[in-house]
Amino acid sequence: MDTSTAHLRSATIDDVPLILQFIRELAEYERMLDDVVATEEMLRETLFGPRPAAEVILCHEGEVPAGFALFFHNYSTFRGRPGIYLEDLYVRPAFRGRGYGKLLLATLAQLAVERNCARLEWAVLDWNTPSINFYKSLGALPMEEWTVYRLTGEALNKLAV
Repeated sequence: MDTSTAHLRSATIDDVPLILQFIRELAEYERMLDDVVATEEMLRETLFGPRPAAEVILCHEGEVPAGFALFFHNYSTFRGRPGIYLEDLYVRPAFRGRGYGKLLLATLAQLAVERNCARLEWAVLDWNTPSINFYKSLGALPMEEWTVYRLTGEALNKLAV
């Protein structure tokens, strides 16, 4: 794939509207648009406030935004080292098949190596066969012995008491 027309850069606070647009587009693709409650104000605070919770890399083709990766550090107690968790990877449909997803993942892999991380990991919806096949083609392995659990809303608040 020829990615010579693509350029990547770290997002800035001025990119918040674009980041939210990418999040909404990804949620629509994943059939979860109704779950998006994030606002520009929330993203400004959580991504660029005093304690940034995540980082964002943007991919452009020329001046046109093509995709993004949003990630943060986690920690492996067994390895005694940090890792990178990829929360969202999205390439707009018009730009798919040009190697931009692989370029974003390769950039995260490079960051993981530079930051002495033990791993780069992410989750994918079970029905998302195109993404699963793409990830497997890169050498990624599913963590089939693990099940993700989540507390949200009332259950989270009840446990927090």
